[in-house]
Amino acid sequence: RAVMRGKRAVETESMMKRLFGFEKEDLSSWHRLVCLLNRPTDPASLGIFRFLFGMIMAIDITQERGLSHLDYKYLDGAPVCRFPLFSFLQPLPLDYMYLVYVVMLFGAVGIMMGCFYRLSCLMFISTYWYIFFLDKTAWNNHSYLYGLIGFQLTFMDANRYWSIDGLRNPPKKNAQVPLWNYTLLRFQIFIVYFIAGIKKLDADWVEGYSMSYLAHHWLFDPFRMILPNEMVSLLVVHGGGLCLDLSAGYLLFFDATRPFGIFFVSYFHCMNSQLFSIGMFAYTMLATSPLFCYPDWPRHFFARFPEILRPVLPLTSPPPQPSTSCVYPDLSPAAKTSKTRFKHKLATLFTILYLAEQLFLPYSHFITQGYNNWTNGLYGYSWDMMVHSRSHQHVKITYKDGKTGDVGYLNPGVFTQSRRWKDHGDMLKQYATCLSRHLPHYNISDPEIYFDIWVSINERFQQRIFDPRVNIVKADWSPFRPNPWLMPLLVDLSPWRTKFQEIEGSLDNQTEIVFIADFPGLLLENYVSEDLGNTSVQVLQGQLNVEIVDEKKNYTLQPGEQKQLPAGAYHKVYTVSEGPSCYMYIYVNTTEAALQRNFTKLFELQERVRNGTETEPLPPELQSLVTGENEGSEAMDPVVQLFLRRQRRMKEVKKRREANVCERLNRFTVKKYYMLRRAFLMTAIAMRNLAVGLPPLEQLTREVAFANMKEPETEASQDLKDEVGHDEL
Repeated sequence: RAVMRGKRAVETESMMKRLFGFEKEDLSSWHRLVCLLNRPTDPASLGIFRFLFGMIMAIDITQERGLSHLDYKYLDGAPVCRFPLFSFLQPLPLDYMYLVYVVMLFGAVGIMMGCFYRLSCLMFISTYWYIFFLDKTAWNNHSYLYGLIGFQLTFMDANRYWSIDGLRNPPKKNAQVPLWNYTLLRFQIFIVYFIAGIKKLDADWVEGYSMSYLAHHWLFDPFRMILPNEMVSLLVVHGGGLCLDLSAGYLLFFDATRPFGIFFVSYFHCMNSQLFSIGMFAYTMLATSPLFCYPDWPRHFFARFPEILRPVLPLTSPPPQPSTSCVYPDLSPAAKTSKTRFKHKLATLFTILYLAEQLFLPYSHFITQGYNNWTNGLYGYSWDMMVHSRSHQHVKITYKDGKTGDVGYLNPGVFTQSRRWKDHGDMLKQYATCLSRHLPHYNISDPEIYFDIWVSINERFQQRIFDPRVNIVKADWSPFRPNPWLMPLLVDLSPWRTKFQEIEGSLDNQTEIVFIADFPGLLLENYVSEDLGNTSVQVLQGQLNVEIVDEKKNYTLQPGEQKQLPAGAYHKVYTVSEGPSCYMYIYVNTTEAALQRNFTKLFELQERVRNGTETEPLPPELQSLVTGENEGSEAMDPVVQLFLRRQRRMKEVKKRREANVCERLNRFTVKKYYMLRRAFLMTAIAMRNLAVGLPPLEQLTREVAFANMKEPETEASQDLKDEVGHDEL
């Protein structure tokens, strides 16, 4: 029996070794844990990831980090409201901001090449985190992840394989790295997937309300061949996303499931690159997948290439040499040290603390309560990717002169290029404070600022997110206390979303609807455009008092009752019930409907003329339907002119959609070329300014105009887009 138990123990240990790469005894003591995390490991996979990450970051700097349009973001002297994490952080003068980006770019290239590796990492992460903290409105999960990976690489020996440092310093070339280098990166990616899955267990995601619009994308056309659109949204978009995030880390970790994991996550990220504007995130995640393979996979992979290419490819032989960064077994003949040193213990402690911090941060919102709104925390470190979608129906900024009492209104977004402030109390406070500094320059003394912002989250009612009665300039806000002027999300009304679909399904194509919920004692002041000739408000729940301002009349409405609203006039909707009210606006854009009818008639007339069935001669103002000439003539009927422009736009869109692979690749290449061209030319101008000073204004104007040059096709397309914009309706 004792022999049998011993055999079972050996089998258990070997099974654990095969599954996890270590025995449970390796976790039995601090010394064994230090030896495990500093175990010598092949540097090949880490070196390939270092190269890919540095290359991706170099590309990202010109794109999502904004080097190609830096002068628009940090234009000197412009009155701009900014949203840094810490109030003392401010952007440098424009030319010095270009210098910051140059340092970051050189750091990324240095990481890619493994050249002066530690210095390159420091150059990259110091400037990257400065840019990151400088603007909270640009925060997202993947930008946060880039900074984390850059921080990790700073402490790793990722320059031991396929690096210039290895050529300069032979002891570093092809030297083994400690296991914790891989442990940190693998665990970080596991957290990204798994906690994103945990966050998707939210009821809105599980019920299919978070990203329902994605089901209409062409990528899901194959699924729509066998499933209705609603089931594609529920099962494929939401169900598939949830299952993949929860399982991806496990699939990638174990040998038996890794091929399936790599296939599914690769398919997932390729789809995401087409579904969302997420920069280089999809490609970064693709680059992380091989980290879960055996560390020596590049040696086997590149060994298949022809011998003539070996000098420029990563090493396939000899085997890695020992390194002082690792802890070797006592009997190992290649060991340089058989004892754990202080740096090994420090690396182990760093690994444990970092992993614990990454597990804690996504659930640390009970500390930073001031950043909690309808969703918890500063968006970016919680891994709640795509769990919440928002739409804004109404945003009103009211100012009041503190001395005269005069009241006025501001254009939403004045003095800022961002829209994220609408959803975050901390940014709203910063925005109000900034406005209070700028408005005195426009003869508004001691301004009070009030915001009335209506938001729908995950297809709920449009409702207020902040109390419109609070002067935000003087309002109390602390990062560690709940926001007192945040209005609660009316989650009790969430079941109404199923009724929304029924109501919308009963309407015709020209009728539109907006669902509103409001709090007792508050009112909504609204204006019905003259284009909306058939507008009414109908109560779903609660009690309303509707005031027609011009008529000076009030109408009380109960659930199910409806009131027609006059076009071209203001009205006020008061919630007079004890609980929240729910109602809906039903309206028809009569101007657009008439325009569409005219378009239909013009199209039918155009077809009859072309096929020879039209017997009546065309009047002069309709001749352009056939010839297309004199399109810009003032004598042409405006509806005809608009019709022809729309046809041109539709042809352009059809041409782009039907373009072959070569045409698409050419368009993509040309677009990226001109973007990179502008980035580097504007950077060169800034570096010249720092080196020798500003040139004459005429010369600087010519240089910037040359940098702004675009290909003719893009300029024509932009002109056409401007001509046929939505505003014309």
